[in-house]
Formats: sequence, structure tokens, C-alpha cells
Amino acid sequence: MPITNRTFANLPAELVDVQLQMEEYAAGYGLDFFPTIFELVNVDQLNAIAAYGGFPTRYPHWRFGMEYEKLSRGYHYGLQKIYELVINNDPCYAYLLSSNEFSDHKLVMAHVYGHCDFFKCNYWFSQTNRKMIDNMANHGNRIRRYMDRFGVEEVENFIDNCLSIEDLIDIHSPFIRRYAPDESSQFKSPTDAGEAELPQSRRLPAKGYMDSFINPAPRGGDDLPAMRETKAIHAPAEPMKDVMLFLLQYAPLSQWQLDVLSIIRDEAYYFAPQGQTKIMNEGWATYWHSTIMTRHGLNASEVISYADHTSGTLATSPSRLNPYKLGLELLRDVEDRWNRGCFGPEYDDCDDMRERADWDKQLGLGRQKIFEVRRIHNDLTFIDEFLTLDFCRQNKLFQFGYNKHADYYEIESREFPKVKQQLLFSLTNMGRPEIYVKDGNYKNRSELYLQHRFNGVELKLNYAHDTLKNLYALWRRPVHIETVLDDHVTIVSFDGTNHEIKKTDEKVVAAEG
Repeated sequence: MPITNRTFANLPAELVDVQLQMEEYAAGYGLDFFPTIFELVNVDQLNAIAAYGGFPTRYPHWRFGMEYEKLSRGYHYGLQKIYELVINNDPCYAYLLSSNEFSDHKLVMAHVYGHCDFFKCNYWFSQTNRKMIDNMANHGNRIRRYMDRFGVEEVENFIDNCLSIEDLIDIHSPFIRRYAPDESSQFKSPTDAGEAELPQSRRLPAKGYMDSFINPAPRGGDDLPAMRETKAIHAPAEPMKDVMLFLLQYAPLSQWQLDVLSIIRDEAYYFAPQGQTKIMNEGWATYWHSTIMTRHGLNASEVISYADHTSGTLATSPSRLNPYKLGLELLRDVEDRWNRGCFGPEYDDCDDMRERADWDKQLGLGRQKIFEVRRIHNDLTFIDEFLTLDFCRQNKLFQFGYNKHADYYEIESREFPKVKQQLLFSLTNMGRPEIYVKDGNYKNRSELYLQHRFNGVELKLNYAHDTLKNLYALWRRPVHIETVLDDHVTIVSFDGTNHEIKKTDEKVVAAEG
């Protein structure tokens, strides 16, 4: 599903004027953002860009075509519509849907400047690559070359294997500096170090257009693992969360496979902060588009359209959390509390409900506080720090779960501790299981042994089996994962042919919240 026309329409003069106005309003409120480039696209182009994760020049893969079909059908059936798309980059690129109403364009521009400010100023985005649109194009070109050389099917199958483990990274590692005994031996991705840093095979010098003739691929279309210098594999000093990095260091992969795996890992780290800050990011952008539009951007004829579309964005559902709504309301609650001084020991110790409701020290610190929150928090710390009992009551939050006896989903609890615990649990590690490499030479047979940090939720065995199968394709030796099933420590294995589940005598009882 390639995007055949990369040149999108320039903004008409009236939208250029709107952009300048919205940029001025946003800067006037103290928002700090990279230069922002808006491009006008039709619905097919926008769906295609969204399917590629916002990067039209990304590497080719069948999953992007599937996502495009899903988005296109959703739009044509009236089930969904993408109003805007913005990329964390310097400069930021944002796409406007050409069929939107004029008031929608103003709303979207104000919303985009909120996102751009968040990308630039939030700490969790501080380690991301700000030239990723160029890097994505580089990744796409490299993978296309591998497809030309080794075949589309072989490269796509390998990408499938890599994508199945793209969540097995350490999302906090970009903020930790670790000193290894020999830093020169640590793997560097081609993005950071250049392709020359990858393990090199014995190749004759050749210009690009002659390389495939002077250095042909071995018979069968695959560089054999012998091209890579063999390393002694040891158990990590402590369990290693970045499974993809461990595979890059020790898996018996060929040159091009290492490069593709490093590309998938690089992109996984780029997108990780977006998964960590979905509630805050959307809440922040919605806060500013509503502030700018209601105070500056609307004329009388646009009020109804604006209210209708914004209410649709903020609509809630009994079965699904709306990050726009939760983020916006929680930011407004923080602003209101710090304006009135509703924080600190004196307020917390007050038991009089009427006195708490009327509490107002007129501090006026709300705007300053939400800028501070935007700078240092992610969704997990934001919810943990600022979700209060009063907020839960006012917004009627509840715990939702499946009743296996009645065979349907229902409200399980309205108790604040349980509601907050479930929300925090869903945000921890972006809701993914925490998997660590425990040993790369299990039983001294070069088998890979992983450990699942059990937190009360069992692994889905069908997912675990598929992931172990894909890990085997990368490691090329039996793969095991230690987890907990039915309150017993269990080892799930795949030897290349068969899956095995071995339950031990060790019993584990999950601690209740």
C-alpha cells in the first residue's frame, strides 16, 4: 500500500492565516514548540499516512496495508474519522484532512500546537530522535534493498518475527546510563553508529550498483550466521529487560537480519513515549484547543459545529476509557485545586465536606502547576499523583470486569482504591507483560531462558506459544519462559517443533491489592 504521491497540497491562503493566528495564540499562552509544517491531504492519503504510523516513507510491510484497509472501511462505514495527525519531529509535521469544515481546521491546528509543545517539553520524549522522519526514510530504503536482494517474502517473514517481540524492550533504559566493563563491545544500532558499525563479513570493495554482482548472496538467498563473529553467551549479571538488545548481541543472525532487527528496535523506542503518555498528551492538546477556540478562535456561526465535534471527541463509554476525556478533566482538576490551594497537609486533614467544597485561598497557581505536570510526568505517575477520591466521585469512575459466572462484563467496584489500582495496573509497562532474559546458555546448551514477572495476571498461552515460536526463529535454539499458571511456577518451552508446558511444585500466590 505505497503512497504514490508524496507531494501533498499546500495550504490555501486562508488556512495559512489561520495557522499564523493559532501559532500566535499558542505562543501567547506559553506553549513552546518546534516549527510546525501543515500539509493538506485527502481522506485516502490521511488513512495511508496513519497506517504507516505517521511516516509516509516507512519500510514496506503487509501489516500497513491491513491497517489501511481497516481505517478506510471504518471511515466509509461512518465508524471513525481521523481529524488530525502530527509527528514528533523537528520540524513537526501535521496533516489536515481537506474535507474538514473550516472551523475544524482551526480546532485541529490549535490541538496540534498542544501536541507539539508536549513533544518538545515533556521529559519522556527528551531522548527520542527528533529527525525520525529522515531516519524512517533511511530504514525504508535499507529494507527495500534487502527485499530486492533476498526476496520480499523472506524479509517480510523476518520482520514478522521481529515485530512479535517489539514490546520486549526496557522503556526506562534511555534515561539510564550504564557502564559496561567493555563499552566498545556493546551493540550500537545502525541509526546511531552507521551501518559500518555492524559486524562485517569479508566483502570485496564495490560501488553500490555493482555490489550485488561482486558480492552475490550465498545460495539460498541467506547470509549464513557464520558471517557473524561467534560470541560466548553468558547469563546476564541480572535479568535483562531489553530482550531485543540481547538478541542483537548474541543471536546467530546474518548481517541483514541484524540490521532489520535493529531498525524494529529503534522504532519501538521511538514510539514508546507515545504509549507512556497517551492520556496526558491527548488531555494537554485538548485542554489547549478548547482554551484557544473558546476564547479566540470561534465566531458565532462555528459554535454549534465546534461543540458537536468536541463533544464527540470527549464522549465516554461504559466499556472503554477515553484518554482525551480523562486527561482533560484531570488537568482541569489539578489547575482548579492549585488555584484554590486545595493541596497540602492542611487541606488533606480537613474532614468537613462543606469546608473542602468552599476551600479557596486564591493562590492562582493552577496554570503554573499544569505546565510543571506536563514537563515531568507520564500517564502512570500522573494518575498515581493526581487521581483523588473527590475526582473519582465527581467523574463517576468505576472498576469494570468480566463475571465468568454470569458470562458478561459488569461493574465490579466503585471503591476508590480498587478503581485507581486497576487504572495504574493497566498503565504499568504500557499494559504489557514484563519479560526478562534470565539466561542465554540455559543448561549449558545455548538455549534461551526468559522470565515473566508475575503480577497476578497469567500470560495468554496462545500469545506465548506464538511469541516463543518467533523467538526460536531468531535464536535458532529451544526457547523457554518461566511464568505462573494456576498458582504454580511453570516453564513453557518451544524446541522448534513442539510446545511443552512443565508445571513445577513451586507454588505462588499473587498478593491482593
